[in-house]
Amino acid sequence: MSILSLFYRWAISEGYATAEPFTYRSARALFAGTGREVKVNLAVRRTPKPHVTIKYLEPDFTELFRKGLRGLAPDGSQDTGFHGREMTRNAAIGDLALATGLRLQDFTYLLPWEIPALPPAPTAVPIPFSVPAAITKGRKFRTTWISFEVLAAVHDYLELDRAATAEGTRWRPPRRWGEPLMVSEPDARGGLINGVRRPWASLTPAERRRLVAPDGGSCLLAVKNGGGPFTAWATVFERTSDRIRARFEPRFPHVWPHRLRHTFSMRTLEYLVTGHYRQAARLVTETDADAALVFYLSKADPLLVLRDLLGHSTVLVTEKYLRRLDTTRIYREAYEAAGAAAGLTEDTEAECEAAADADDVVSGGA
Repeated sequence: MSILSLFYRWAISEGYATAEPFTYRSARALFAGTGREVKVNLAVRRTPKPHVTIKYLEPDFTELFRKGLRGLAPDGSQDTGFHGREMTRNAAIGDLALATGLRLQDFTYLLPWEIPALPPAPTAVPIPFSVPAAITKGRKFRTTWISFEVLAAVHDYLELDRAATAEGTRWRPPRRWGEPLMVSEPDARGGLINGVRRPWASLTPAERRRLVAPDGGSCLLAVKNGGGPFTAWATVFERTSDRIRARFEPRFPHVWPHRLRHTFSMRTLEYLVTGHYRQAARLVTETDADAALVFYLSKADPLLVLRDLLGHSTVLVTEKYLRRLDTTRIYREAYEAAGAAAGLTEDTEAECEAAADADDVVSGGA
């Protein structure tokens, strides 16, 4: 802003402009014991909220967390010191959050009918996943994606564990939540709610929590024993990370729902930059995969794709999700891999030595 301000002042003094597009306020600055009046430019670059500096899970810790949700030890065997419940549910929803980048409210208040249909055959291309506006931050509809493997696990949970938990239940929302909303004739778009047809996309989180399924029980994606809605995901993730830290890995960080969103961001950026999805898109151009998604993956800039998946209004917020060092590493490794494949980076030792010398110069070494 200061550079632009100086530019406009020069343009005005030279007669190229009549005014500058900034406003100022007066302030008093103190320098070397002497105070003087100065003008402060009120124009500022948009900055993201502090929460976007939350860190993410590295790949090895991500796998450790996924196993912890399943009640497994780091080697994949059963954790005999842990006797938890609803581990299939916890694993399915935890993987859903990691694979889609959804916020806590987003995945907590999803309905089973809003889960995408499972393709008839496994596919390497991510599957579009619509996020209804009524439950998103800022009430903005967006489309993210999910992998075939994670989507299959969510469908398994819906068809087996969730069905068994909700079967025959007489759950009704407590009075303090408001009148029960009885659902009938549900489909992918909506259903009859107390006799009135409504689309799912119009239902707020508070309304969704009061929905009662045709066969009884809550209509939320995740349910607890007795058929009621399960929403305590922050507690589940915290207890899982505490158990991992106490029993297996003292360095394991605290995990809260938004950390999974950041983990999705870093992993997705790496896949996009290295051409993972672009290559997968080429492999399925002759199949029934979503043509628009294939084209988007093949042509769009990685940061812009990630911005849209996360539902950010500006790529600046997306950039702040990513630690600069790791972002640089991702692009550098993709560049080096492409160069090696083309036979352009043969003198690797010389380049490493030159880079080391440059680092010495920067740090003041000989």
